[in-house]
Amino acid sequence: MRTLHKYVLVDYLVIFLMTLSVFTFVMCVGVLIRAIDIAARGISAELIAKIFLLNIPYMMTFTIPMSVLTAALLLFGRLSFDGELTAMKACGMSLWQVIAPIIVTSVLFTILCIYINMSVAPRCKSMFRQVLTEIGVEDPINLLEAGRFIQDFPNMMIYVSSRSGNAVTDVVVYEMDDSGPIRNVRAQRGELRVDQENQVVHIDLYNVRIDQRDKKATGDAPKSHYINAEYYPVKLDFSAFQKKVRKKKPSDMTFAELIENIRDVTIAFPDLEPKDLARQKMFMIVEVNKRLAVSLSCFAFTLIGIPLGMKSRRKESSIGVGISLALVFLFYLFIIIANSLVGSPELRPDFIVWLPVIACEIIGFSLIYRTS
Repeated sequence: MRTLHKYVLVDYLVIFLMTLSVFTFVMCVGVLIRAIDIAARGISAELIAKIFLLNIPYMMTFTIPMSVLTAALLLFGRLSFDGELTAMKACGMSLWQVIAPIIVTSVLFTILCIYINMSVAPRCKSMFRQVLTEIGVEDPINLLEAGRFIQDFPNMMIYVSSRSGNAVTDVVVYEMDDSGPIRNVRAQRGELRVDQENQVVHIDLYNVRIDQRDKKATGDAPKSHYINAEYYPVKLDFSAFQKKVRKKKPSDMTFAELIENIRDVTIAFPDLEPKDLARQKMFMIVEVNKRLAVSLSCFAFTLIGIPLGMKSRRKESSIGVGISLALVFLFYLFIIIANSLVGSPELRPDFIVWLPVIACEIIGFSLIYRTS
């Protein structure tokens, strides 16, 4: 039995390493194109190599689960096609005994992914953004990440629900001075324009509601009044941006930093209204659950990949890769849906990211049980 376990495990690891190399290389193409563009600006080769290497851990958070699934599909598709599984069963081995080393290996890959997702990848991603900022490569529009409040611009805190190119929707802008918010602007949509010469991002807001605060109001006097407008311009200055330390995005935070900010969201964002605080908190909660779900997908993908590989009864690698890409697409579709719903905390988008993981595990256990 040890010989058969070694035989199955070695084949699995060889296929895994091959697919990991292919998937990582494919994802590196975009980074290579960007590195070439940076090199054309006269940046040193050492710095370009640093930028490239800092992207590898983040890419591996995607390529490891994809490779785990593809390796399981290809290995058990070949074993089934060649009749080796039938021979193993004829020797008295149950299916659970055959797949035991693969299941254990998937647990180890899950632990590795948790470590990369929670610590290594966010640290590298933060360093990557900092390097781009220091050399003046990062587009200031990319600072407006959808689904979170951005505090990087002077006297401004801004939120966009979604962004497609230069178009943004559901925009919230807090204009502040040293004493706190002086104006709260909400708009249904907006358009971005960048003035590189003056280092300013212009946001043309439409269908606007302005909450103008009156800090001198006393007693029963209204502390704010509302103004409706068809158009309202906002100007974001990024001239001093390269000289200051940026606040981390949730995607750049380690697990410990995310948990700390979730617990003390009112301290990190003291000027936000309760509804906006709930939105920001949910964004970070979804980020934590997304990382855990992606890590645990190694185990879930292995459970569903083994029986699907046996049922496909195909030796061709193209079939296995095709099935793998289809499953991964469905998996990340739920993550995209969860990210789009962070503005509606009552819908619990943090639970949505777990649906494909739970479904894969239930279906995988059921198919293995029936096959055995």
